[in-house]
Amino acid sequence: MFGVVPKSMWNKLNPADENNLCTWAMRSLLIEDGDRLILVDTGIGDKQDAKFFGHYHLHGEDSIDKSLARYGFHRNDITDVLLTHLHFDHAGGAMVIEKTKMAPAFKNATYWSNEQHWQWAVKPNDREKASFLRENIQPIQDSGRLKMIEVKEDIAFSEHVTIRFVNGHTRAMMLPQINGYKGKTVVFVADLLPSVGHIPIPYVMAYDMFPLTTLQEKKAFLQEALQNRFILFFEHDPIYECCTLQMTEKGIRMKETFSLEQL
Repeated sequence: MFGVVPKSMWNKLNPADENNLCTWAMRSLLIEDGDRLILVDTGIGDKQDAKFFGHYHLHGEDSIDKSLARYGFHRNDITDVLLTHLHFDHAGGAMVIEKTKMAPAFKNATYWSNEQHWQWAVKPNDREKASFLRENIQPIQDSGRLKMIEVKEDIAFSEHVTIRFVNGHTRAMMLPQINGYKGKTVVFVADLLPSVGHIPIPYVMAYDMFPLTTLQEKKAFLQEALQNRFILFFEHDPIYECCTLQMTEKGIRMKETFSLEQL
């Protein structure tokens, strides 16, 4: 998760257990924008076999259904599922098995990807193909509910949501930016910045397909986020949901941490 950074350094940020495994979150974001209820990413899902899940040791009591119910919603209320990218820990929950067949987990939703990333995922390279599972991806298209977002700078997705595109982690990953939430700008940073521990520029995952591109994208984004006082929303940080940034003698670092509910 921290690439070339020595364990003696990263282990202070997210301590590993006796099996050299770290705890990570799979945190989705629900955006209510006018008459649209947008779910950003779906987690890993539960349709894989015991061997698959044996590698990842899922734990905790949270689920999409429980989280939606907490706010008075049901998965059938979701109008849009925005998949930042199609790796299994982000898109695995998009489909479910119903009577031995794949079906959309969100029956009334439109699913959103983009053509560049979709083609990258359905024709995966040898290194990344273990993260692009056909059973997670092809049924979305077969359902007839898939639509594509045009890949261009700051394209509007809904009234208050625009999409940023980055290419270091995987081709054309989408970062939703929520503009004007309680006077703030919130960016769902997905795997550009999986956690607070990845804010230092050299802390780049070994999973990233183009690490030098990630370095450039992180540096530019963090400078913009600092200047414009963006709130970063983390998908994988096991402790921190959101943070702001500050400049320190070591460079840009976390300032305040909080949940969106605390705003």
